[in-house]
Amino acid sequence: MAAGKGEITVDVTQAWVMTPVQPMDWLIVAPIVLCLGAGGILLMFRKDVRQHVRITLGGLALVVVANGALLHRVVTDGPLVMTMGRWLPPFGITFNADILGVSFALVASIVALLGALYAISDVDDIERRYGFYPFLMMMMAGVMGSFLTGDIFNLYVWFEVLLISSFGLIVLGSTHRQLDGALRYAFLNLIATTIFLITTGYLYGVFGTLNMADIARKAAEHREAGPLLTIAALYFFAFGMKAAAFPVNAWLPASYHTPKVVVSAIFAGLLTKVGVYALLRVGFTLFPPERDVFAPAFAIAGALTMVLGALGALAQNDIRRMLAFLVVSGIGLMLAGIAMSGPLGIGGAVFYALHSMVAMTAVFLLAGLMQRRNGAAHLSDAGGLYASSPLLAALALVLIFAVAGLPPFSGLWPKVMLVKAGLDIGAWWLVATILLSAFLTTLALARLFLLAFWRPAPAGFAGQASPDSRSALAGVVGLTVPLVVFGVYPEPVVQLSVSAAEWLLNPQPYVNAVFPAAQP
Repeated sequence: MAAGKGEITVDVTQAWVMTPVQPMDWLIVAPIVLCLGAGGILLMFRKDVRQHVRITLGGLALVVVANGALLHRVVTDGPLVMTMGRWLPPFGITFNADILGVSFALVASIVALLGALYAISDVDDIERRYGFYPFLMMMMAGVMGSFLTGDIFNLYVWFEVLLISSFGLIVLGSTHRQLDGALRYAFLNLIATTIFLITTGYLYGVFGTLNMADIARKAAEHREAGPLLTIAALYFFAFGMKAAAFPVNAWLPASYHTPKVVVSAIFAGLLTKVGVYALLRVGFTLFPPERDVFAPAFAIAGALTMVLGALGALAQNDIRRMLAFLVVSGIGLMLAGIAMSGPLGIGGAVFYALHSMVAMTAVFLLAGLMQRRNGAAHLSDAGGLYASSPLLAALALVLIFAVAGLPPFSGLWPKVMLVKAGLDIGAWWLVATILLSAFLTTLALARLFLLAFWRPAPAGFAGQASPDSRSALAGVVGLTVPLVVFGVYPEPVVQLSVSAAEWLLNPQPYVNAVFPAAQP
């Protein structure tokens, strides 16, 4: 190629992609592009909020389809990679899709779609004008980007995108309660992202690259000279805070009960799982020996998170605050799987994360329907819901069994996998903790059902506060169906979760997909 007056031949084949991108390869960025594009279109219709519902539902439906097609492609052909700007990795920004990331992305997009369906009756025109739907689509862009990026700095960028959007969602309405919850939520999450950014700078100083696959293949040669244990510890702390793991979990139950019901539900289903995904990706792809060193700490933190979360739920009167503590308790189960390692333990953590996305979103939306029925946000004021709505009582019973991990619903199987993995490695105390937390969770949810549904309505209760809308019911039913289906027939999710675990434990296919020339 020409350079100044002289002709200098430059070989760009080592830095540039010289072949055209195949159309199907664009699937890897389609979920992110669709979320960003729908968010931009929503801003164009900011004066006509009646169109926001159609645009959001259509955009999220396309995201679900794209993620489904991407998962089929990854399961069939292995990891899929795209690097931006024609640059070859590690020079360009890489997106890398494997079973773990795409499974999380698919379930997250389904949860968001059904949450948006519920929001039709939960979000009024004023809140739409203040940007509920654009904030939702921008947050989903951050969630999709976090699950699909192959660059650790861009993982930080996508964390920031979802965090900033979630700030807008949590303060929507600007009540004193919301602002108080938003302050707690923002403060601790900003601390976590600050630690994340500082650690990423530290990582770049050691490796000179931020591409995850490049770091994974270079880690062995830096292990003796570089402070990788310190870097891994800082990452684990930052992601543990974002996942609401003990002892940095107080922000979640202090904030998740304050915003709109649909916002609480989507937060409960998705945001902590991004932290869990980051722990899995960094712990097993980048720093597996360091994760082994911290396995006892993961086990202890997981046990305390499980038990204290369940005990916190038992102590609550506010229904959504009680459910927020159960979100925390579920994070402990995922940490236990990370501590156990092995395909069964990690697979159990992945399965439980996918289950928790759906189940916790559904149970928060159920709490919204309960409040519509009798106007009660607290257990002390609730009652008579079984007589008022047998359908709602049936949904509640299914969701309570699913969240508690009782048969025949999907919450049972990841706990079985975790118990089996714990017994296989002789971690009796951790298995006992899992069973204890399941028992305490069942007690907390049984208390919810007995007081809110089985107990007669409080004296002076005049009847239904507001009718259930079809869209709200459809959202809850849509989330309940997979909890039943994959409880009765769990094999596809078990196989998917174990495959994701095996790929994590053997990251070489992930590395080879990014650097095919490095294959032996």
